[in-house]
Amino acid sequence: MTIKLLLADDHAMVRRGLQVFLSTQPDLELVGEAATGEEALRQVAALQPDVVLMDINMPGIDGIEATGRIKAAHPQVKVIILTSFSDQGRALPAIRAGARGYLLKDIEPEELARAIRKVNQGQVELHPDITGQLISSYAEPEQAEEPPGNELDELTDRERDVLRLIASGMSNRTIAEELFITEKTVKTHVSHILSKLGMSDRTQAAIYAVKRGLDR
Repeated sequence: MTIKLLLADDHAMVRRGLQVFLSTQPDLELVGEAATGEEALRQVAALQPDVVLMDINMPGIDGIEATGRIKAAHPQVKVIILTSFSDQGRALPAIRAGARGYLLKDIEPEELARAIRKVNQGQVELHPDITGQLISSYAEPEQAEEPPGNELDELTDRERDVLRLIASGMSNRTIAEELFITEKTVKTHVSHILSKLGMSDRTQAAIYAVKRGLDR
């Protein structure tokens, strides 16, 4: 199935570079581009893309406000923030606005393609720095001492290792290198962890782990 993409960025060179890369991916189709937040809103309404790659700093309506408006009017459309900024002041509002991904523009092209596919499937994809900020935001110090719940007893030792590294903000690739296993094996462990904990994405699992002190 082809994933229809809309690219919203006020820099023509960024749009052109992404257009060239995306044209090499048979399952990704760039159906439209926008240089402003207002244009992004119009294009989403007209083209009904599956995923929007959204910059934050744009003239007029910025990417965060545009994301919120898109999600309100078209809840089925998924938004990935693709930006140069990793600070909490932008990342957390973007996620609260409904973004399902927050990635930095220095991401490797193949990693971006994988992230688009995952977000289209309903998963959340965050840069490790952003995961750390979310954990800091939601896991208060007194909560971090909360004793492990019964759910942790369901995890194998290896799954606990993987969960601990997720909580530290590591990507699947970095976890694989740390534990000397394949990235595919890490993905399998993550799937099992989410299933056993009854959670939908790795950010929830990371916050859960930090609250129970598993990141230390």
